[in-house]
Amino acid sequence: MSSSAFRDEIVKTNAFLFKSWIIAKRDIFGLFEVLFWPLISFLSVGFLSDFASLSSDMKGFILIGVISMNTIQVCQLDVAYVLLYDIWSKALKHSFVAPIGIRHILIGSMVVGIIRGGIVFLILAFLSQLIFHFNILVPDISATSLFLSGLFLNAAIVGILVSILVLTIGYKAEVAAWSVVSLMFLICGIYYPISILPHWAQIIAKTLPLTYFLEYYRIFYGFTPSCSDVLVKGCFLLFLYLILEIYIMHLSLKRAKQSGMLLKLSE
Repeated sequence: MSSSAFRDEIVKTNAFLFKSWIIAKRDIFGLFEVLFWPLISFLSVGFLSDFASLSSDMKGFILIGVISMNTIQVCQLDVAYVLLYDIWSKALKHSFVAPIGIRHILIGSMVVGIIRGGIVFLILAFLSQLIFHFNILVPDISATSLFLSGLFLNAAIVGILVSILVLTIGYKAEVAAWSVVSLMFLICGIYYPISILPHWAQIIAKTLPLTYFLEYYRIFYGFTPSCSDVLVKGCFLLFLYLILEIYIMHLSLKRAKQSGMLLKLSE
């Protein structure tokens, strides 16, 4: 790639990074997504574990899950919002008039999502130590970085899925920004090991990369994973889903242009 082409890629990506940042900065209700709702969720579950007199191990198991859940939820919303806000403002077609690619949209919005998700993770990690005396940063920096990277890429998977649904079925897809991630959390073992799920649900859980990243991180706290090579399997599924979703999003965008959906969502 020539220097001019590389500069062009950076400029286009920065455009969507700046757009996502402006949306996040101007949306006062976005503070609720970063501070209020994650804190409510975290504190309610933490105090419940104290009330139930759970052992420190069980409390740690649950707190790892709830911190992961809130980190992913905040991060994936930035990826989903980059198209949802265009729909709500009836300006979706304008994003695709410019000579940009899906990669610019996804990378630009993902950077802002990582920043906001990282802030949530750090706040909840601090409160976890301060209030519940649980240190979520016990593993070394490399293990924690791998875990966080897995959370952010899981968030990207959810955000891209919402974007695909937006381009396919339009306005009705906005509910997926909140419901899809909740369904994933139900299956992946946020609050409990997947071994307690029905057999058919365990099979589904083992097809989702978040399951393996949670089990990988909990190994450092003495929990036994449900299978071997959890990190390898988690990474494989992550990249498999990302490649498939980006390809499907290309097809969805092409179909939206041909069917007139892009114009319909901009009127």
